[in-house]
Formats: sequence, structure tokens, C-alpha cells
Amino acid sequence: MKCKNTLQKGKMRYIVFRDKKDEKDIWYGVGLEFNIVESGDTPREAMLLLFEAVTGYVESARKIKAHPYILNQRPDREYEEMWEHLEQNKEIPAGEVFTFGNLNIRKGVSVSV
Repeated sequence: MKCKNTLQKGKMRYIVFRDKKDEKDIWYGVGLEFNIVESGDTPREAMLLLFEAVTGYVESARKIKAHPYILNQRPDREYEEMWEHLEQNKEIPAGEVFTFGNLNIRKGVSVSV
């Protein structure tokens, strides 16, 4: 696997969504390349928790000088398919997906949208 992300810079795709199959009203934030999933009672809470987790993950990777492959993981198939659907349609299904996009990772500034 060719590593696109490095400890100095890169990007991570993310999706904040609600699972229609889940009986509870729980929102999930997923960082695809890092395989990080956070949950919250609101979409903003899920997104905030995801971004905080990503910041800690990147800071820890830099601190231990980890191999870049941990910043370039293969996403779960379910999330990859969801991303591809969102990218192809260029629209967000009402009530299911709050937002999706790319999070920039840069040395000095941990993460930025």
C-alpha cells in the first residue's frame, strides 16, 4: 500500500451520520483512513469527538515517530461504500448524513477542516 499521508501532512476523509437501522438516535463520526469511530447524541457532538480523537491520534503518531501506514489504513467496506455514494451523488441524504469531507493534517496545526 502506498502511503499518501505522512507524519507531516496529509488528509483524512470523514463522515458524520446517523444509522437508520439503529433504534436509538445516535450519531457517528468516522475517520476513514484512521479507522476511528466516535459517537454522540447530536451530529455536532459526534463530529467534535471525532476531530478530538483524530488530533490525539496524529499527535501520538508524531510523538512516537510511527510508520505512516497507521495514517493510511484501509477503511471498513461499509464506510468506503458510503463515501463513494456521497461523492458520486454530491448530496447529503436528509436526516441520515450530517456532513462529510476531508480533514487536512499538517505539522504544527494538528487538524483543520
